[in-house]
Amino acid sequence: GGYGVVGIMKNGKGPTVMIRTDMDALPIIEKTGLPYASRIRTTDGQGRDVGVMHACGHDVHMTVFVGTAYLLMQLRDKWSGTLMMVGQPAEEKGAGAKAMLADGLFTRFQVPDYCLALHVAADLPAGKVGYRKGYAMANVDSVDITIHGVSGHGASPHKTKDPVVIAAQVILSLQSIVSREMNPTEPAVVTVGSIHGGTKHNIIPDEAHLQLTVRSFSEKARKQLITSIKRITNGIAAAAGAPAPTLKIKEDPTPSLYNDPILTEKLAKTFEAVLGKENVVPRAPEMIGEDFARYGRTKQNIPICMFRIGTMKRSHVEEKSLNGKEPPSLHSSMFAPAAAITIKTGVKAMTSAALELFETEPPKKGGQK
Repeated sequence: GGYGVVGIMKNGKGPTVMIRTDMDALPIIEKTGLPYASRIRTTDGQGRDVGVMHACGHDVHMTVFVGTAYLLMQLRDKWSGTLMMVGQPAEEKGAGAKAMLADGLFTRFQVPDYCLALHVAADLPAGKVGYRKGYAMANVDSVDITIHGVSGHGASPHKTKDPVVIAAQVILSLQSIVSREMNPTEPAVVTVGSIHGGTKHNIIPDEAHLQLTVRSFSEKARKQLITSIKRITNGIAAAAGAPAPTLKIKEDPTPSLYNDPILTEKLAKTFEAVLGKENVVPRAPEMIGEDFARYGRTKQNIPICMFRIGTMKRSHVEEKSLNGKEPPSLHSSMFAPAAAITIKTGVKAMTSAALELFETEPPKKGGQK
């Protein structure tokens, strides 16, 4: 898959357990002031000079990954089977899992019986583990819209078709999809994250450009959202007498993450046994995306589970009351996990999960429902 890493440890007969970590960073200048804060800079795909920071906790993920591998090697007299360690690139772009699978991850190596991963949670105290059965993270669609107009002088709008005004109407109307078209019990998000149009005060431009992120869980909801976006955008442009807009929707978007319920329930009980029941908590589904989902959507129908590990030194309430503001979230330049306890909890949880699964008969069927 380009920069992916796969390590296989055969240790007798038994299940194949795959443990995946993501390895990429984000174009953010780290401002935590910590001794290990990233000082790396690079040039991004648009030629801009940017910082490089593990603001989504991938440095924690990799450290736990290495620690788990090391510990399982030390404990190899206590388990039997095949350990499959996968270091995946390009998670932040939603491209890494797809690239590794296309490059023969499950044919050049082998098909796992279970796939595991973890992810830090900035809203969970360090030392705790969170889990979610079923849908845990969302489908992620990226939509680019170009509104075409007729340019002219800003003082003579009657001689133009103003794409900026059309774009403004589109943005407002798109918000009615979730509030008035979707079933209220069906989670969905339509966010316009970028709008660009024009160059000067008194020029009505030819075009305006919108970039959307669209989130859902079910395939039915996803299709309904995309259909509604197309209908509204085309309808508003037609009402203004403007040319038809151009819509580009990313092909093969990141699918929703579905944690196999049976596997997740088994791991939750394992975590309670090794960490204490008070340190294992159920979580609500989230509208963020994770391409780990792809490993559970292959033709092999593999049961997968991604669980969360806390990073906060104190509880969310304590942190806010002490500082008067919300603690730094993921993707923040100030995100700073409580490293030692977070890593130790992650290694203990992941190692225990693997040991449990090496003792578990693989199911005949699993994965996406």
